[in-house]
This record gives sequence, structure tokens and C-alpha cells, in this order.
Amino acid sequence: MRKLLGKDMRVTNQRKIILEELQGVKTHPTADEIYSLVRKRLPRISLGTVYRNLEILSNLGLVRKLENAAGQKRFDGDMSPHHHIRCCKCGKVGDIFNAPALNGVDQGLDTDFQVTGFLLEFAGICPQCQRPTRNTKYS
Repeated sequence: MRKLLGKDMRVTNQRKIILEELQGVKTHPTADEIYSLVRKRLPRISLGTVYRNLEILSNLGLVRKLENAAGQKRFDGDMSPHHHIRCCKCGKVGDIFNAPALNGVDQGLDTDFQVTGFLLEFAGICPQCQRPTRNTKYS
């Protein structure tokens, strides 16, 4: 990790533990959820410290920050190539590793930007939200 942070960025114990906790889960937790995990190991850490370090780790490319206008930021410690799917009802995020190749998807775009990459997020309804709810009437 020291090599990835560069000379000007210290490898703090807090930063190391935040990264370890995020990489240790298969979910895509919010900063508040990561804070809860990290507090088990560092009871005196502040929420602000977790937020700041998540931003730093994201800017360094060590974690992915998943942003969506509809919900809270979530974070992903799995930096392998993959896409995400978000439940339209509850906001749960899942991974998609077997998406068809998207090579050339940026070709022919009507923009004066130089395209350097893209983020693809699918939308759907998770299995839990697909389950029918019971409408029980009490008399």
C-alpha cells in the first residue's frame, strides 16, 4: 500500500484498517456502514476521519466510490474490472462480473471531450424486493 500512496501520502493505521475492512466485505457499504465496521477495531475513530480517508483512497484508485443521484455514496474495495447493478426500490448494489465486452462503446460519441473511461451501472429490482408483500387486513 505504501508504494500506491506515493511519497507525500502516509500509510496511517486508520487508512490501512479502513481499506482492510472495505476489502473484507462483498457488499457496497456507505461511509456510515464502514465507520461501524472500523469502530470495532478503532473505537475512537471519528466519522469525519472515515469520510476523509475514503475520499483519499478513492482519489488514489485504491477503492471505488459509487455515486448515484438517487442515493448515498457507496464504496467498493474490489478493484477488479466489473460493473454494478442497483436496486431501484431499496438501493442495494450488486456486482456484475460477466458483462459482455463493451470495447468501442465510446466510439462515435457526439462530444468534444477526450473520453478516458466510463462507468456503467445497471438498474433493476433485487430478489428481496421482488418478493410479494403480504397485505394483511385486521378486523
